[in-house]
Amino acid sequence: MTPERYAKIRRVLARRQPTLTVLMDEVNKPHNFSAILRTCDAVGVLTAHAVPPKSGALPTFDATSGSAHKWVGVQKHADAVTAVRSLQEGGVQVLATHLSQRSVDYREPDYTRPTCVLLGAEKWGVSDEAAEIADANIVIPMFGMVQSLNVSVAAATILFEAQRQRLSAGMYGVPQISPEELERLAFEWAYPDLAPSYRERGEDYPALSEHGDLLR
Repeated sequence: MTPERYAKIRRVLARRQPTLTVLMDEVNKPHNFSAILRTCDAVGVLTAHAVPPKSGALPTFDATSGSAHKWVGVQKHADAVTAVRSLQEGGVQVLATHLSQRSVDYREPDYTRPTCVLLGAEKWGVSDEAAEIADANIVIPMFGMVQSLNVSVAAATILFEAQRQRLSAGMYGVPQISPEELERLAFEWAYPDLAPSYRERGEDYPALSEHGDLLR
C-alpha cells in the first residue's frame, strides 16, 4: 500500500454518495451489469442493489467493470417489488425507468434526495407492478427511430444527471458517510485480503497511519 494509493482511497470514500443507488431488476447480460457498476463507481454510488435473473445468480463480472465491483457493493434481493418497498421504507425515492401515463423527463426529479434508479432487464424492462409502486416513472427523450437506449447507457445518462445536481448542491464537497464508516471502508479497500480474516474472528480492524500503514 503506497501513501498515494491510500490517499486516493480516502479521497474517493469522502465523495461517496450512500443516498444514491440503483436497483437492477434481472439485468442478465454481464457486460451491461458490469458497465452499470462502472458508472456507479464513477458517480460515487456506495452500494448497488440487484435482483438476480431467473438463473438465480448475478451476471459474471467481466472486464467491462474496470474492477468497479471491488469498489461498489451489490446487495441482492428476491424480487423487485420487495426491494422497492424496502428502499421506500428507508426513505428512498425510487425512480423507475418506465414509459407510462405518469412518466416524466429524467431530469425533472430531485436527485439530491435519497434516490434509487430502478432499471429493468434488457428485453422486458421494469415490470408494471414495480413501476406502479415506484415514486415516479422517468424516461429519456428519444428523437430517433429506436425507442430506447441500452440499459447501461440509460443508467449512465440518469446517474450523471444525479451527479450534476449533487455537485451543484455541494454534496460531493462534504463527506456523506460517517467517520467510522469511512475508516472501516478505507481498511477494507486498502487491505482486501486481510479484512475477511478480522471479520471471521470478530476482531476490530487495526488502526492505519495517515499513509495507510498498519499500526498494530
